Order: sequence, then C-alpha cells, then structure tokens
Amino acid sequence: MQIFYDSMTGNVRRFAAEIQRLSGLPVHDLRRDVPAGEYLLMTYTFGTGGVPETTARFLTQQANGLRGVVSSGSFHWGANFARAGEQIAAQYGVPLVAKINKAGSAADREIVANWLRAQMGTYGRTATQPTHNVRSLYGTLD
Repeated sequence: MQIFYDSMTGNVRRFAAEIQRLSGLPVHDLRRDVPAGEYLLMTYTFGTGGVPETTARFLTQQANGLRGVVSSGSFHWGANFARAGEQIAAQYGVPLVAKINKAGSAADREIVANWLRAQMGTYGRTATQPTHNVRSLYGTLD
C-alpha cells in the first residue's frame, strides 16, 4: 500500500507526512509520481465542494489501485466540508476513510493509520516493524 496526495496549501502534504511517520508507508505527490499497486488517496476540496482538477485527472488514469480516500477541507464550508472525498468515494466505490479539517488532528491521524494497518493485515504493527519473532528465528542471546 502506498499513499498518494494532492495538496494546494500544504495541509494535505503535512498530513500525509505524518501518516508516513506513523505507518512507514511511502508517500507520493500525485502530480509527480504514478502508483505501483494499491494506494490511499489524500486530497483537498476545491471551492464549494469540488474535486480538484489535478486529482480528477490523476484518477482518470490511475483509478485501478485506489483503495480509499481521505479528504481535507475547512469546517467553515458547512455541508461542503471535505466534500471532494464523498464524491470520489461514491464515484469509485471506495471507502471515505476520513474527512479532516485543514491539516488534520491527532485523532484523524490515528483513524487513518488504523485503517491502513487493517488494510495491510498488520493490526497494530507499523510497516517498518518486523513481521516475525526474531528471537524464534535465531535463538536467544542468554
């Protein structure tokens, strides 16, 4: 699993970097990179609830690996808050993992990190931790 983001003001980029720190998963700017397999999309909401043009273009070419979406916005938009994520989730049949206010909160980061762990089947183990018991493979040092 990879993380691809689209950011206009830097809020989504900062959120993606925090998720990378928590999960150990690679993070990519969708304006520069192409996914190699499954990915979580993080994007912002444009104007009164629209999907950013750069995100829409990316999805027309790269929708196959899309497994979920996180959308950023501002609470002051009311019903249109982070609405781009709702539109993407409905159009591509993927879960809306989280709607975050601006760069997100610690609770938002935990929700997304937990979703990623569940998707990877690691339940509570980050991607950078070993998936086996090192002691059982090599014996003990006592």
